[in-house]
Amino acid sequence: MHIPVLLKETISYLDIKNGEIIFDGTLNAGGHSRSFCEPLGKDGLIIGVDQDETAIATARENLSDCQAKTIFVNDNFRNIGQILENLGIKDVNKIILDIGLSSDQLESSGRGFSFRKDEPLLMTFKSKPGPEDLTAMDILNSWKEEEIADILKVYGEERFYRKISKAIILARKEKMIETTSELVEIIGSAVPAWYRKQRTHYATKTFQALRIAANDEINALNEVLSKGFESLAPGGKMGVISFHSGEDRIVKTFFKNMAKEGRGKLITKKPIVPSREEVVSNPRSRSSKLRVLEKIQ
Repeated sequence: MHIPVLLKETISYLDIKNGEIIFDGTLNAGGHSRSFCEPLGKDGLIIGVDQDETAIATARENLSDCQAKTIFVNDNFRNIGQILENLGIKDVNKIILDIGLSSDQLESSGRGFSFRKDEPLLMTFKSKPGPEDLTAMDILNSWKEEEIADILKVYGEERFYRKISKAIILARKEKMIETTSELVEIIGSAVPAWYRKQRTHYATKTFQALRIAANDEINALNEVLSKGFESLAPGGKMGVISFHSGEDRIVKTFFKNMAKEGRGKLITKKPIVPSREEVVSNPRSRSSKLRVLEKIQ
């Protein structure tokens, strides 16, 4: 079961009120949204959005007794403007985005997010990717060496990005790279022995980079920040939880720019991080950061 991170802090800083409309752009199992049900009351509305149909089915069940109204949408949060237009909703009071990979997707999606499982290299947030959807397998087997090196460097902050990208190119000449175990073996052959003995698994950053690239996460984040801010009612708040330094920088820059332009107010001058107790009970929360912005105009 996915454990929502920074839950108390999110509730506190968003300051949810009775009758408001909340856009939960990363619904997952409904962990954050479930905590919004009581303060929203029967006149409130939660619009839960997720690319993963399986997650929506789980959230629908978990929110079945929510006293607020609920609408579930299988889509990418980057399409917030179109989603609200389709629903006939002009603006929302609160937006919450929990960026990145959920525990459910990591442990049981079967789509290759975890280097500890032998699975097909899909890494798509969509539970049923179509022919038009980019997968990690596509990247590994068709992108140029320089392109692979670039995403490993920028999205993964992997120091051995050149060696790993070169090893990928050599390996795919022999056979198509199709599974997580094959990729882990390739990465292991490319990095020094001491790197393989580090506390953090040597494949972590490569897997992160491929996931971000496959789902176009950086462009999606930029889009949802700008479109989401426009979709907020005056006095509305946007909260973003990120786990990756690159994503946090994007959120920080956007929020600061809105504040400088006089259109927004920084509710969190510095990112809110999990308490020691939360990190102990949920180690995956350790890199999470929450930033909140209020719309002035």
